[in-house]
Amino acid sequence: ECCRFFGDNGLTLKVFFTKAAPFGVLWTLTNYLYLHAIKKINTTDVSVLFCCNKAFVFLLSWIVLRDRFMGVRIVAAILAIAGIVMMTYADGFHSHSVIGIALVVGSASMSALYKVLFKLLLGSAKFGEAALFLSILGVFNILFITCIPVILYFTKVEYWSSFDDIPWGNLCGFSVLLLTFNIVLNFGIAVTYPTLMSLGIVLSVPVNAVVDHYTSKIVFNGVRVIAIIIIGLGFLLLLLPEEWDVWLIKLLTRLKVRKKEEAAEGGADLGSGPQNKNRRARPSFAR
Repeated sequence: ECCRFFGDNGLTLKVFFTKAAPFGVLWTLTNYLYLHAIKKINTTDVSVLFCCNKAFVFLLSWIVLRDRFMGVRIVAAILAIAGIVMMTYADGFHSHSVIGIALVVGSASMSALYKVLFKLLLGSAKFGEAALFLSILGVFNILFITCIPVILYFTKVEYWSSFDDIPWGNLCGFSVLLLTFNIVLNFGIAVTYPTLMSLGIVLSVPVNAVVDHYTSKIVFNGVRVIAIIIIGLGFLLLLLPEEWDVWLIKLLTRLKVRKKEEAAEGGADLGSGPQNKNRRARPSFAR
């Protein structure tokens, strides 16, 4: 039942290479570029720049999925691009920072393409479909991605150190965190709102900033802070629902109607006040 989204014949070898394998390549490139970017620039800049993937998702969805055009999201995409330029300017256009920023932007682009194609293929995936799809991606990684280090080793492009020198604790911890991230991200969308899941990306920025402040020599100059604010603002604008303008107009209309009613009630109270006083005063003059 969960294989139905692959077609009438289910999961076949042809479907595996045409529909599942591209997702494995995209997800591997996303993580590979992200990890290389962390080697070039600090984690705060990486987490901020990765927030731009939301803008890339909107642009690709508008082109590929024919989603509704929204002016506010175009503004958010422009803010994201402006933040990338300002983040590059903050370090003075040094080679290592430019390469690191390019790697993060590439990672965000691969992630956006992955999400758009996932929506195109699966739509609103259920638990079983999401679990099956992630399992297929895991099989693809085991069969093909693990061959790359072996090929590099035997071609003498890279050399492996002793297995005792490998930080197994860090690797296992990183693997557990990455697995938890993928499970929470893919299954969380089926449980709660996607907007709520997206807020986790924004919350990672201040956490990384605090960690970098105490563990590295990061300099939060004015340009970097403005770039962070611009990218964060663009990200939050992208979280607005499609009918946000209609809701805003309804809210403003209700506020105007309420103010008019309060003003009318206040005018009625003022108009009835002197009349009541005159009616009470007339018997006293009669006496």
